[in-house]
Amino acid sequence: MPDHVTKIHIGERRLVGDLCRVPGARGLVVFAHGSGSSRLSARNRRVAQSLQQRGLDTLLFDLLTEQEASDRANVFDIETLAARVMEALDELRDAVPSRRIGLFGASTGAAAALVAAARQPDQVFAVVSRGGRPDLARAALPQVQAPTLLIVGAADVGVLELNREAYALMRCEKQLELVPRATHLFEEAGALERVGLLAGDWFVRHLGGPV
Repeated sequence: MPDHVTKIHIGERRLVGDLCRVPGARGLVVFAHGSGSSRLSARNRRVAQSLQQRGLDTLLFDLLTEQEASDRANVFDIETLAARVMEALDELRDAVPSRRIGLFGASTGAAAALVAAARQPDQVFAVVSRGGRPDLARAALPQVQAPTLLIVGAADVGVLELNREAYALMRCEKQLELVPRATHLFEEAGALERVGLLAGDWFVRHLGGPV
């Protein structure tokens, strides 16, 4: 773990998070993992490093306790996951009060991020979804105000269709970007780097500096 990462605890369940602060940060991005992943996700850590290089603080944290994560049903409990994201937003309001906050969600974590953005529009300034399931946040999508970028692998056909359906329901500033030849996990050469570039551009554009 780099020297500039601080371990913090979030909410009543003391969920573990890794907060990375970079000098002169433009904003802060909170990662919402999905499908049973955790703050140790190699894919999200690579994207986080890309964002840090663009001058953004990052927080990667576990949305579920170890016991909760052992029950597969909890991975699809969007209400619980969104509540945990909102707990993190509340913690950061005191810990990093001068930063605009964005949310980066993957898989079911994208749905949680969108629900949190809809419910706390004064705290979330941008959202990015990577291979996400925004369809699972269907009822909240028309209420999302934060500019939202949906990134999907061009070869991830089923998830791409679900993203197109969700995109049609959103009323905020929005964009759908396809990563050529990429499948759901973005394991193809250069795919994850493309995700980091797209996400970085979106967050730098919409977070932009202190509140």
